Amino acid sequence: MNLPIDLLPAACDVLIVGAGPAGSAAALTLARAGFDVVLIDQHSFPRDKICGDGLIPDAHQALRELGVLDEVMQAAQAVGHVRCVGPRGGQLDVPGEMAVLPRRQLDDIVCRAAVAAGARMHAPMRFQAPLERDGQVVGARVQHGDTQRNIRATWVLLASGAVPQALLAASMAERQTPSGIGLRGYIRHPGLADRIQGLEIVWHRALSPGYGWIFPCGDGVFNIGVGLTDGADGRRAKGSQNLRQIYQRFTEVHPVARELVQGGTPLGEFKGAPLRFSLEGARFSRPGLLVCGEAAGSTYSFTGEGIGKALQTGMLAARALIAGRQQPWDDAQVRTHYEAQLRALQPRYQMYRKANWVNRQPWLADLVIWRANRSAAIRRRIAGLLNETSNPGHLLTFKGLYKLFTE
Repeated sequence: MNLPIDLLPAACDVLIVGAGPAGSAAALTLARAGFDVVLIDQHSFPRDKICGDGLIPDAHQALRELGVLDEVMQAAQAVGHVRCVGPRGGQLDVPGEMAVLPRRQLDDIVCRAAVAAGARMHAPMRFQAPLERDGQVVGARVQHGDTQRNIRATWVLLASGAVPQALLAASMAERQTPSGIGLRGYIRHPGLADRIQGLEIVWHRALSPGYGWIFPCGDGVFNIGVGLTDGADGRRAKGSQNLRQIYQRFTEVHPVARELVQGGTPLGEFKGAPLRFSLEGARFSRPGLLVCGEAAGSTYSFTGEGIGKALQTGMLAARALIAGRQQPWDDAQVRTHYEAQLRALQPRYQMYRKANWVNRQPWLADLVIWRANRSAAIRRRIAGLLNETSNPGHLLTFKGLYKLFTE
């Protein structure tokens, strides 16, 4: 699957930079539509990727649309709820269709499906710079080791993730600093397998302005980590707090995390990574080029969840190119259509940005959990957050807080 640079073609219809969820989803969608697709990534697959690994309902829906959900679920640990844990220890289990699958496996499944559909995957290979003619992107210069090649393309899709180098090289970055940062590791503790069966998310003042998580991966292995999500404007998340110190606090204030760490066996090193939120920090397009996935800021600021929306934005980019061929549209019409699709998502991102107040004021988690355990209506509204049928910001308006005590 990881073709060498010597086999890189001189030209293709679409060159996709980054084979994570957004890039592979775009490659799969385009290849099935008959496009000549080249997909590159700086790492050979399968490869590790720093993530919480949780697949919430929007990821399930996207994977279902891509036709790979069954294969993903055969490898994943299915879970039926998110357990929200407040600073005082209150708990609320929110039901939903969810799963956990390490990104090493998830990304490989989607990428292999794209290759099976006809996309050509070349890795390890780095994007160096766009090729331009009269202000139009017409391909890219890529590199493997000391060898560089030019590849011509009608379109280039940047799905290069939160690290800004590719955005900067393509003149698409509006901000270099990330919106958030996360740290995660894997720990094996078979003794906790029966006790941790959902996605466990923990709020505490010791973790503010972020949260901690423990997600079961199956076979007694857990993804445990902490994230800071309070840098949507790019100012606060640039290492302003030491994540390892916050992780240490997590293991001190949350009994289950402490038990997992003290009694479990670490599997590899703990690793950190930047996050980009709220469809901000990058331009979405320029002539001949579209940006999708976390490079475009596809992660939610409140939850740090990004897999589902990365898949969705990759599919939106692909569908814009497919529509452009069918209509036919010129470059500007394709870009206008794609950007309109992203702008249609922005109100929901703003809702989650408002809901990020919980991460800054964790006592709100206690309040919501306390009331939800006493109100079926509030429980339904919170469950709707997972299915994207409820507005998370409504819980945190004056009207929403009033309803916490009246519903």
